[in-house]
Amino acid sequence: MSVLPLNSQNLPYPDPIHPIIVHFVIAMIFFSFFCDIVGYFTHNVRLFEVSFWNMFVASVAIFLAVIFGQFEAGLANSYQAVQPTLNFHTLMGWSLAAIVAGITAWRFVIRNRNSLKIPPAYLGVTTFLICLVFLQVYLGSKLFWVYGLHVEPVVEAMKQGVWR
Repeated sequence: MSVLPLNSQNLPYPDPIHPIIVHFVIAMIFFSFFCDIVGYFTHNVRLFEVSFWNMFVASVAIFLAVIFGQFEAGLANSYQAVQPTLNFHTLMGWSLAAIVAGITAWRFVIRNRNSLKIPPAYLGVTTFLICLVFLQVYLGSKLFWVYGLHVEPVVEAMKQGVWR
């Protein structure tokens, strides 16, 4: 069994993959929400179709984001101060994956029953989803910008035993 060599970011590949996929998912969820809101108020039903497909792709991609997040979190040189935020971010990631999949399934039912309307309750739930996504973005930003996970100077300092 050979161990993969880790780079200066403590990863076996050039850059973290988790944030790349996550930003894609965030954009798709926000754009889906935007299309639903605009479609609801303008009665432009074509936007409902755009919204559905964005949520569908986001519901698949979010699981990839969570899996890469778990992998990269396992490779991170974490320290005691980062653990509560990292644990909450992980819990929120898995929860959001389930919530997005559930909302997408609900959206699929709505689309099949009447593709010309979106119920206000759906818009309310997706508004709550947007709030959860903002919270998750905050947590992820904190892990990178405050705690420095997979940031070269922090990784180097931890390897030298300077930072614990």
